[in-house]
Amino acid sequence: MEINGLPLHPLVVHAAVVFGPIAALLAIAYVVRPAWQVRLRTPLVVMAVVSLASILAAYFSGDSFRGANAFFADNAQIDEHEERAGLLLWVTIAFGVIALVSASFQRRSPGVRGGLHVLLAVSAVAMLVMVVLTGDAGARAVYPPDSFNG
Repeated sequence: MEINGLPLHPLVVHAAVVFGPIAALLAIAYVVRPAWQVRLRTPLVVMAVVSLASILAAYFSGDSFRGANAFFADNAQIDEHEERAGLLLWVTIAFGVIALVSASFQRRSPGVRGGLHVLLAVSAVAMLVMVVLTGDAGARAVYPPDSFNG
């Protein structure tokens, strides 16, 4: 997959790295500051969907990118990046579903809301961690630490 001759994966990865953490931070603010929930509900839902779309695009374009480049064929670091990306994809899907359900049940009983908020906070932190770990593995695969020693 390409845009004007440039591989799509390095382009959409930047969207995933920006929108995923923004959505997670919005979710944490939504949980921690009950007074902000009404104002944050719509941005949370929008960012959850945008982050899911960007991470899906990064995942599938990465699969295509690897298949189109012999350089990545037998590379243990790329295998690690791909493994983490698969986990990130599932964590992001769970986060998106929990964010949508939590926003939909905003006016439910405190017990239901509390349980959803715990799930939302845990999934937000998990997504933040997985975005960092996945991005780090990808960066190390493409730019090994010894490549900067001049």
